[in-house]
Amino acid sequence: MPPVLPMLAKSVSAVPTTGGHSFEPKWDGFRCLVFRDGDEVELASRNTKPLTRYFPEVVAAVKEQLPERCVLDGELFVASGDRLEFEVLQERIHPAASRIKLLAESTPASFVAFDLLALGDESYVDRPFSERRAALETALADLPADGPCHLTRTTTDPAEADQWFRQFEGAGLDGVVAKPLGAPYAPNQRTMLKIKHARTADVVVAGYRLHKNSTDDEPLLGSLLLGLYQDGQLQHVGVSASFTAKRRAELIEELRPLEVPLDEHPWGHWAEFLTANPDRVPGTQSRWSQGKDLSFVPLRPDRVLEVGYDHMEGRRFRHTAQFKRWRPDRDPESCGYDQLEEPVSYDLGEVLNG
Repeated sequence: MPPVLPMLAKSVSAVPTTGGHSFEPKWDGFRCLVFRDGDEVELASRNTKPLTRYFPEVVAAVKEQLPERCVLDGELFVASGDRLEFEVLQERIHPAASRIKLLAESTPASFVAFDLLALGDESYVDRPFSERRAALETALADLPADGPCHLTRTTTDPAEADQWFRQFEGAGLDGVVAKPLGAPYAPNQRTMLKIKHARTADVVVAGYRLHKNSTDDEPLLGSLLLGLYQDGQLQHVGVSASFTAKRRAELIEELRPLEVPLDEHPWGHWAEFLTANPDRVPGTQSRWSQGKDLSFVPLRPDRVLEVGYDHMEGRRFRHTAQFKRWRPDRDPESCGYDQLEEPVSYDLGEVLNG
């Protein structure tokens, strides 16, 4: 019965070649535990919050396609053409039931299962993954190829997993996960391994936000706002935010000479910029910000920073970028989207069905 915390993964730099692992694609969606007992279905997020009301089409699919009594670990995703679309998936977390109903019909979500916690009266959490996977394959053997419920692919061949890592990004996937074949299901423990793409880019530092612990006497930087140029305009591309307390104080002093009034900043003319670039200006409110203070300190866009990132979501970094080093040798205007690696497209159907 819910709540159950899912098993987690720790990052490693490469596909492991020893240790006895099962490998599977890393899906870029919402982690979801499915609880079904007859007509009762609950969808729970990674942090045990209910997702059921946001995905009525998935609830219907669970009743139609999954075993009558089961608990499965998996991922919710939305596909557009041959790619996963995380931005579209995010739109589903909406307070209005009418909006959810519309999106459920226009951009329906799917569920991909990758682990088994219970089936019928039997708990599988203490069994090794090799047994859980075998039972899951048997339980989901009759799933239709076109979904919306799927069973993820697996392999025990590290070479094939490495090939998946390179190919499947073109379908919008996030990397590869390795699970020890002999390990039980361990809620909230990082017993799995994840291998994600690691890249770097040179970006313009366009501003910063103060840390929540910042005070007038001891200002602390919370996050750097990053930009890339496109057609002569500086676009907001993401943030870098992981610093020690000492480094947060140092960065404030380091960047203070670059502070400018908002009306002298590329993002200062809100009305014009929003008209030309909807949803690309930091500091504007949306339903995702939930009332948080998103104001920022504008900086003259003179400094270039090398950051690490895994992949893009539309025109922005999917996750918080990692501060690498300053690049005083780079001209800010030369930092554009053309430097970013574009993954070769790949058919999502091949990922799902082999």
